[in-house]
Amino acid sequence: MSVTGSSKRDEAMTMLKKKLDANQYNLKDQVVAINRVTKVVKGGKNMSFAALVVVGDAASGVVGYGSGKAKEVPQAIRKGIESAKKNLFHVNLTETSIPHQVLGRYGSGQVLLKPAPEGTGVIAGGAVRAVMTSAGVQNVLTKSLGSANPHNVIKATFDALVQLRDKAEVASMRGKAVEEL
Repeated sequence: MSVTGSSKRDEAMTMLKKKLDANQYNLKDQVVAINRVTKVVKGGKNMSFAALVVVGDAASGVVGYGSGKAKEVPQAIRKGIESAKKNLFHVNLTETSIPHQVLGRYGSGQVLLKPAPEGTGVIAGGAVRAVMTSAGVQNVLTKSLGSANPHNVIKATFDALVQLRDKAEVASMRGKAVEEL
């Protein structure tokens, strides 16, 4: 990876760090994965559950993800939703799609997002579909490459969404007016 690529990601991550208030959005949650985990101890087996949750407001283009662990499934989901509300960020979108093609990476997972024309719908698999619908993207083509682990796929999808730039941002970076692009 080039130096400019990593600095752009770092810049995007600092933008992501701006906290959005979860109370001002109409957030809908979606459970992506529930994993039963067993810890073997001297007295037997301790079972617990881990839930991976995506929350978002499709109308305002805000989305976040979180993970929660507990002894019971509903508590794990509740903890995941609370964690996701703390990690909200705004996604740069056009009317119904994304502004440009982007490739997000996390670990061995890669997610390719491509803009699609009106009427295409969300062409995506499990974890990526949950993120796209929660973010309010109506038309997009996606391809998940590499790891099928839902945690890695969601983090790669969020990496791709962080890299999205709108026309005004690109124009200011290049020192031009929006009309010149």
